[in-house]
Formats: sequence, C-alpha cells, structure tokens
Amino acid sequence: MPVFVDKARIFIASGKGGDGHISFRREKYVPNGGPDGGDGGKGGDIIFKVDEGINTLSDFHYGGKYKAEAGGDGYKKRMHGKNGADLIIKVPEGTVIKEAETGKVIADMSLDNKEVVVLKGGRGGNGNMHYATSTMQAPKYAQPGQPALELEVLLELKVIADVGLVGFPNVGKSTFLSKVSNAKPKIANYHFTTLSPMLGVVDLKDAKGFVVADIPGLIEGASEGAGLGHEFLRHIERTRMMIHIVDAASTEGRDPFEDIEAINNELKNYNADITKKPQVIAANKIDMLPDGEDSEIIKKLREKYEPLGVKVFATSTLTGKGIQELLYYVSRTISEINDKPIVFEQEFFPDTMIKTAEDAYTVEYDEAAKEYVVEGPKIEKMLGYTNLDSEKGFAFFQKFMADNGILDELEALNIQEGDTVRMYGFSFEYYRNADTATEVVEEDEEE
Repeated sequence: MPVFVDKARIFIASGKGGDGHISFRREKYVPNGGPDGGDGGKGGDIIFKVDEGINTLSDFHYGGKYKAEAGGDGYKKRMHGKNGADLIIKVPEGTVIKEAETGKVIADMSLDNKEVVVLKGGRGGNGNMHYATSTMQAPKYAQPGQPALELEVLLELKVIADVGLVGFPNVGKSTFLSKVSNAKPKIANYHFTTLSPMLGVVDLKDAKGFVVADIPGLIEGASEGAGLGHEFLRHIERTRMMIHIVDAASTEGRDPFEDIEAINNELKNYNADITKKPQVIAANKIDMLPDGEDSEIIKKLREKYEPLGVKVFATSTLTGKGIQELLYYVSRTISEINDKPIVFEQEFFPDTMIKTAEDAYTVEYDEAAKEYVVEGPKIEKMLGYTNLDSEKGFAFFQKFMADNGILDELEALNIQEGDTVRMYGFSFEYYRNADTATEVVEEDEEE
C-alpha cells in the first residue's frame, strides 16, 4: 500500500559534452601528418516521460540527484567520442515540473504532453582536426565540450485521486478505504493520523472504477495554517469529488453535524472553489445505532443535506451495509463531471541557460624563443578584422584579451613586463597599466 506523495523536490543535471581531442597523424612515410583529433560526444538529455502505470510521486519522496551520462571525449584518427545516454524520469500524468527557486512552470505533463526534454545535454567539442588553416597547420588546441545544465525542480501533481475521503480522525476512514479498495492501511483506535494520503483503487463490476485517497484528518483552524492544515487542504484541492465520513453513532461523543460543518468551513476558508466539488456523506457505524438506517440521526442528516444536493448514505464498514450503493453512486458522479484539465503554459526555459562554448585557445611559453605564444581560431579571426593601428581598434583587442581570460593565463605563467607575446605573425610587448591596475598589451611591429 503506497503512501501518497503529490509534491517533491529533486536535482537534475544533463550530461556534459565530451571534449575535442588533440592529436596528429603518426603514420609510416608521413612524418609530419596533420591534425586528426576527433570530436567529443554529446551529453545525455534529461527527459521526463508520463507513465500511466503510476499515480504518485513517492519515488521522489526523499529528493535525490538525477544525472544523465556525459559524452565521451574524442579520440585520435578522427574518432568521435561516444554520446552520453539520456536519462528518462518517469512521472504520473498531470505532473507539473517547476523551477524550484522561482516556481515558474517548465512543463505540464498533461493531455498530449507525454514526453519532454527538460535539460539538453552539452554539445561535444570539436577536435583539433577542425582548426587547421593555411597559417596554422598544426593546431594544438581543441574545443571543450559544453558544460552540463543543472537545475533544482519541484514536481507537483495537479490531481492526486478521483475521490478524497475526508473526516475527523477515528471516524472510520481507514477501515472504509481497506474495505472498498486494494489499500491496506494500518487500522487502530488512534486519535492521531498519518500525515500523507493513503491511496487505493476501487474496482466495480459493470461500472468504471476510480482512485480514492484517504486524506489525513483535518483539524479546526487548518485553513489558517494550524498544524499541517495547508498541506491537508492542498491534498483535497487536488481531488475531483469528496466523501465525508462521519461517525453517525457518536461513539466518541462527536456530533456528525458539527463535524461536517467544521470541515466545510475549513474548505471554504481555504478555497471557496473546493466546496463546489461534488460531495457525498457516508454516515458510518450504523451497526452501532439501535434502529440502524432508520435511526433519527440518519433522517436528520438527509433532511438537512440532500436538499443541498449532497446525497447521504447510511453505511457500516463492519457489515458492509450501504457501501456498494455509495460506490456506484460515486462512479456515476465522476463519469458525469465535465472538468476540463487546466494545462499550464511554460514560463521557464532551460535552453536559455546554455552557454555557447568559446573557441579553444592555448597560452604557452616557448622556451627556445623565450616568448609567450597565444593561438586559437577565435584569436586568429579577431586579428584578421581588427585594425590594430587605430587606438580604438587596439583598445577593443585588449578588451577581448581580458574578457576571454587570456591575460589571466599569461599572468598564471608568470609573464613579466617587457616579455614578448606572439600571435600569428604579430609580436607584442607586455606591460601592466598602473593607472587602471589592469594588464595591457602593446604592439611592437614585427619585421
């Protein structure tokens, strides 16, 4: 018997893209082979998929991390890295996936929306075979794979069951659920109640079955947040109709009229729309009434509530009296409910989190030439269309060097003022700008 869970918080991450490979052909009779580094594989996607065989989020009750497989790195001889496997997360129909921090909807798994890619895996990086040019025939750089996307999400069920059982503790709800469904809740004479709904499936001969949830007992003040009141009321909000179970025999001194009114008041105070849902009353424990179904209390309950459209059934979970009639009535009522499901529009778009991987570059120190060498396709392209003779163009190039972390990498290699930096036929003298405390590069014409 599953404990029902209709809300969960989990961490998801797509797979990182594999890195491109750096290698060169090494074949007999080809002493100076060109670059042959292969591309990295694509990282796996995070995919949410509706499984009609489940109707609870209990698999995610304790949270957890769900990560797709990373793409494999490229290989030599132009070999492509293996693509990472997608991770499919199965959820019940009607699950709404939200970004945890903002509460914005990512996907609503309702109607035709049976499968959604929530996080895309990172694209694999290009191997160095892509970067050979007329001026750079042996590129020593490759593109890293795109990083994984990570996100914390909320999962919420819009509808937890067709029918919610409501009533104060110890009125017979658990016994009722065990009699009418496949559920096996623990039954005892407790004045305390479980905190999570219990779920069961009612099967009927020659009629449509339904899912019923034993909603944890309400207390007065629940609509104001007393105890776990809002959690209890939220469960009821996600059912299609309600069965009020009351102790008609007042075995513990409870007044069934007061119980019904107290519950309806809490529902109304929390969300008046809930009281518009179809309701029936199960006046339970009639086996303990002297006149059974003909007792005065049953007549009064019917006189008060049936004119309001709320059918009253005299029931006994001990003898089974009135149970079948109630269940068939509920089945008919559910089949007549024409409630079109609300489908939430997407508000949060994880694709906007994707950052395009910058073209790779290398920053190295050439011991023989005693100079620093910076290479990369993006750098070569920048030098091609930037006028370094103009003050504005040179300032733009310096900013490009700083923004892409190249100056930081030169500093990490312990570059000193006056050292030479070489880039594709250009040589620059390096110095620090004392006024701005930022590193700059000054062009020195190369002969």
